This record gives sequence, C-alpha cells and structure tokens, in this order.
Amino acid sequence: MRPDGRKNDELRKIDIQMDYLEYPAGSCLFKLGKTVVLCAVTIENRVPPFLVGKGQGWLTAEYSLLPASTKERTQREANTGKLTGRTQEIRRFIGRALRPVFDLSLVGERTFIIDCDVLQADGGTRTAAVNGAFLALYSAVKKMWVNKEFTQFPILDFVGAISAGIVQGEIVLDLCYDEDSNAEVDMNLVMTGREKIIEIGATAEKIPITKSELDRLLEVAKNGIKQIIELEKRIISG
Repeated sequence: MRPDGRKNDELRKIDIQMDYLEYPAGSCLFKLGKTVVLCAVTIENRVPPFLVGKGQGWLTAEYSLLPASTKERTQREANTGKLTGRTQEIRRFIGRALRPVFDLSLVGERTFIIDCDVLQADGGTRTAAVNGAFLALYSAVKKMWVNKEFTQFPILDFVGAISAGIVQGEIVLDLCYDEDSNAEVDMNLVMTGREKIIEIGATAEKIPITKSELDRLLEVAKNGIKQIIELEKRIISG
C-alpha cells in the first residue's frame, strides 16, 4: 500500500489554476497532490549577448523552494549568496524541457523567463514545475498570438513530465516525498504530446536495474504523461 493509498500506476490528484497572477504575461498554479508550484512568465524585449542580431528569441527558467515549502524551513538562497547545485540543475532541466517544443526563430529577439516557485513540496517538484511552466508559457504565447505578434504559432507540441520509480520492489508512478526518499530507483521523464522523449533522468539509488525494468518504468511514466497532456489540452481549450 502506498502512503496515500494510490494504485501503483495512479497519479496524484492534479489541480490547475490558469492565470493565477495579475501581472505576468502568463501564469499557472499547478498542484500535484500536496506539491504546489506557482509558475509565471515574464517577457523581455532583449536576448542574451550570444543571440543579439540573430533575429531569434530565448527561453530560460528559474526555480526556488520557498522557505516554508518544506517540513523544516528552507534557507533562502539569496541569503547565502549562491545557488545550490540542485537549484541550478532544476533550472536547466525546466529550460531543456520546454525549448524543444518552442520555436525560438518565430518570436523575435525576446526572452521568455519562467519563474517556478515551490509553495509546498511533497516530491515531484521539478516535474510539477515543468507542467506548470508549459501551461504558463502557453497562456502567454496564446495572448500574443491573439494580438498578432507572431506570423506562426511558436509552440510546436504539448509537454508533460512525471516521475516513476521502484519502491520496495514495486514500480510506482508519481512518487511523493516519502516514496522518493526511500526509492531504490528514481526516474523523471519529459515527453511531448506526440510521445517523443525530451529527457530521461534515471538513477539507481540502491540497486542497479535491468533494461526490462527500465522499459517498464518508461511505460508507466509515459502513460502518466499522456493523462497529464490530456488534462493540459482540456484546460487550454476551456
């Protein structure tokens, strides 16, 4: 039995509130069980120096755990004067997840900055951040499209992300914190609506796994992402 009573292949309850904030170009409050992430898009009419004059845009992401998001207070990284390796890695992870489906050649010399702030953490914060960031980005881009700021719609496909793992010998989908902290194997998968893989991150925390076990993990995660993307489509079309 899982800590929250779910079946092994069952996602936690997902709740999505689009355009949760007043001021960003697009925003999304994404809840995955007890994990809550607020994602917001800011658009700047400039690009990093390496892209100046090339006529294309850029997308980047930032990520942070708010102090009260965890059982024990998390220190604000601004007070330490540096980002942890985990924070830097997750920022890059979110950016890598979205850029393959965002045609930067169509948006002009603009930078899309997606801030992902974890309000409450119970495992799966990076995958929840990817899902929320995609929806916030879609919201921002859709408004720009309505205002005829693009000649072609720059988002090429949907994106979903979820975790899967092996806990006490069982393959499970969407690990909560108690499962994640005790997993023998932990994996994060990012996939498009056309079932193309953007990123796989899998680690054998305690025991090595076979290829057949990895294949089963991928299948469970893929089915979870398909459910997430169907929900994204319903939210956006609504």
